[in-house]
Amino acid sequence: MRCLAALLAAAATVLSTAPAAHCGEARLLGDVGTREIAAAQPGEILRVWPQVGGSVGNAKAYRILYRSTGLKGQPIAVSGAVFLPTGPRPHRKRDIIAWAHPTTGVVDRCAPTLLPDLAGTVAGLEEMLHRGLVVVATDYEGLGTEGMHPYLIGASEARSILDSVRAARKLPDAFASDRFAVWGHSQGGHAALFAGETAAAYAPELKLVGVAAAAPATDLVKLFKADHGSIAGDSLTAMALLSWSTLYAIPTETVLARGAKPAYETVATTCMQTIADLLKLEDVAQPLQRRFLKTDPTKVPVWRAIMEQNSPGHAPAGAPVFIVQGTDDETVRPRITRHFAERLCRQGTPVWMTYLRDVSHSYAGYKGALAAIAWIADRFRGLPSPSTCKH
Repeated sequence: MRCLAALLAAAATVLSTAPAAHCGEARLLGDVGTREIAAAQPGEILRVWPQVGGSVGNAKAYRILYRSTGLKGQPIAVSGAVFLPTGPRPHRKRDIIAWAHPTTGVVDRCAPTLLPDLAGTVAGLEEMLHRGLVVVATDYEGLGTEGMHPYLIGASEARSILDSVRAARKLPDAFASDRFAVWGHSQGGHAALFAGETAAAYAPELKLVGVAAAAPATDLVKLFKADHGSIAGDSLTAMALLSWSTLYAIPTETVLARGAKPAYETVATTCMQTIADLLKLEDVAQPLQRRFLKTDPTKVPVWRAIMEQNSPGHAPAGAPVFIVQGTDDETVRPRITRHFAERLCRQGTPVWMTYLRDVSHSYAGYKGALAAIAWIADRFRGLPSPSTCKH
């Protein structure tokens, strides 16, 4: 964009969430017009700010707004963050890892880039930067920007990720190559898998070397069934129902129990980012334990169809896959993840699957980060991908 150089120069010195520079006048996130977005190419940077809270290890951290493609194929703006290693300009271009975050919510205020400690939520960030990699972390469509977030909708997640890689490459001080890998946890694992399936068609100029996923959401029908009745399961179901009912104009009355709507809406619009958020969610979700669904959504054709269409594995994986799974995970059950890995194996995808003993869902990304990043580094080096598939 015209003002990118000015924006970057200002962002390097401004230590606040105010606009880093201006083209005519100071601008806020919400002022980007539809014409400007439509005129931009996918991945083009629309705005740059300093990322609140900065980065680990004094690395550079920018918050960006970039052009992507929405659920219905329309031009949209998506927010995200880019972390750049410190030090002199590298002798060779830096490879990129796209981080895909776990569930944070479905409304705009739940965007990770709004957190004061975003860097601390990116699993393995310090190790990635230490290895000289550019790290880009999308918020996904509808988080940090207008509109409902398409929760667990694979096409939307994938486009947000792939365009974030394009955007990172446009930062002059990134010195980024066209090679990238995707690393995600939970919903982010789901997003990473869809990015792999979509990359060749949507972003053919990029070279995907691998997809790493911690406790990924895979078979959504089985996961929704397995999670029914728990605080976490009811909360995630409420978020999915709100997102999908809004995006696809499906009446929630088809599944909600009488009198459950107020509690359901409160839960569905709660963020899941901080300890305070989680404590609040546990409190406001209690009524759903008593009365929530009158019908199993997995048995209602319109809801089940969304789950089936947005379960990864229907298309080639696009690259070798690394999966890490905690054995004590009660949100993404190990057997469901194992069955998905076996499905990829049958399709001929090299899969390396590893288990973390006694690790729960929340910690799978953090505990598995070093192994995932080491595996990705080997893919960047061009080493043959190992496989735990049984042939």
